[in-house]
Amino acid sequence: MKFKEMPYKRPDPDMLKEQIRKRTEALCEAKSYEEARRIFLEYDREDRHIYTLSTLASIRHSIDTRDAFYDAEVKFWNALTPELQEYSQQWLHALLQSPFRADFENEFGKVFLINAELEEKSFSPEIIPELQKENDLVQEYEKLLASAQIPFEGGTYTLSQMTPFKNDADDERRLAAWKAEGQWYKDNQEQLDKLYDELVHLRDQMGRKLGYDGYTELGYYRMTRNCYDKKDVAKFREAVRTYLVPVAAEVRRTFAERNGMAYPLSFSDMALEFRDGNPKPAGDAGAILEAAQAFYDALSPETGAFFRKMREMELLDVLSTEGKEGGGYCTGLPDYGVPFIFSNFNGTQGDVEVVTHEAGHAFAEYINEDRIPLSTVWPSMEACEVHSMSMEFFAWPFAESFFGPDTEKFLYSHLAAALTFIPYGTMVDHFQHIVYEKPEMKPAERHAVWKELLGIYMPWVRLDGEIPFYAEGEGWQRQHHIYSFPFYYIDYCLAQTVSLEFWAMIQEDLPKAWETYMTYTRQGGSEVFTDLLKTAGLVSPFDPECLRTVCTAAENWLKKKR
Repeated sequence: MKFKEMPYKRPDPDMLKEQIRKRTEALCEAKSYEEARRIFLEYDREDRHIYTLSTLASIRHSIDTRDAFYDAEVKFWNALTPELQEYSQQWLHALLQSPFRADFENEFGKVFLINAELEEKSFSPEIIPELQKENDLVQEYEKLLASAQIPFEGGTYTLSQMTPFKNDADDERRLAAWKAEGQWYKDNQEQLDKLYDELVHLRDQMGRKLGYDGYTELGYYRMTRNCYDKKDVAKFREAVRTYLVPVAAEVRRTFAERNGMAYPLSFSDMALEFRDGNPKPAGDAGAILEAAQAFYDALSPETGAFFRKMREMELLDVLSTEGKEGGGYCTGLPDYGVPFIFSNFNGTQGDVEVVTHEAGHAFAEYINEDRIPLSTVWPSMEACEVHSMSMEFFAWPFAESFFGPDTEKFLYSHLAAALTFIPYGTMVDHFQHIVYEKPEMKPAERHAVWKELLGIYMPWVRLDGEIPFYAEGEGWQRQHHIYSFPFYYIDYCLAQTVSLEFWAMIQEDLPKAWETYMTYTRQGGSEVFTDLLKTAGLVSPFDPECLRTVCTAAENWLKKKR
């Protein structure tokens, strides 16, 4: 069945709640593990169906945010999901208190029970109104960005469609594109500030209602941080500042010297990595998908079959169109045992990274689709990002089929981007910790914090006011995660560090690296992040030696390629 043929029908909310209530009651009354197990499996099947319906509505709304039907359906799910959470929490509580808990753990593993305990800590019926409001505010933010119409050189473009202009090799044209995009954000500054201010206060209120000192602790529970805490993250940030920021600054200095640019770099100059233009795919969207199929066919039988199925079932929506939500993501449709990839191709190297990064997520889901319960198909977020970021590096031996004459430029750019991204991503995390520790800050104060952090984590950036939106510390407002998924960004940095471990392995022994990747990925969400790494023989990014080692290896490779 193709994606467009998958039926969607709004479920009856009262019926769903009653089904969960009855299964919870039946679980409490079960007289044997066999009976409890049967009820558990019935619940999991229904959970998969509910997830599939809500995801279908979400994807179709992402594809065209102007579609009135799916806009209404997303609003329906925004309201219903927190209400269902009250019933699902009662289910999880019954499971945790079940006399057969040890039997469930023995058969299905301990992680879903650990995560159930975290979920208990992150929800109460008391915060349902706040959760519903949060969903509405996030949807309003995403729709605002999707509605952007930016005038440039006689045309009108979405935010995603502006990207090629922002990477143009012509200095004046590139700067003009950055200014045009920045002006759209400035024109919508009041609404962007208002939305985020409401979200921060709303989340702080949720945390305090649940008995926490603000939002941060609740945010960690909501992100399923099941094997580390904010002290571990603070140590990682310190390691980034110590080992990586100096290396990343040197990478940027090299870019400036090679391109004849002043250092520190302006935001628009930072976007140009090579004077004759950044690496671009050798073909259009169709050619990229064909090259991706050849890559996955060569990598392994499993990956080849996976990507062919994705294409046959039309589970990739990659073209940038008017009204389409920005960004990209991978999600799952468990009723059909398949993932779905959403993105916005725009003629840049990011198009290739979609069919490696997002497909890394999709492949991990594909090979773990039969795991029970549904929550163990995927591990926690940082562990999931290892799948995707590492898959990008596995495409290196096949880069020529994607980039043709720009292959060497791409390889250099890709590795350099990994090194310079981690400081940025860590800054996003640091910013959010400060914001939620001081929710009373005014918008101007938040912008000032971002500007100060830029000087710490990205000292290669020149804050001279040339592009006001960025130079005045407002650039964080284009980062969807800060609005939509609080504290979901350090995950990328932890995963990028692990992916650099894979990069180093790939340079030495591709088959062994792939074997390690499969050992890691086949575990799905059966263990916590640090244990998944240990089983696969990988070093934890919380070990400062890990970051120091991968930085040294990557820096040495880049020096040879200057």
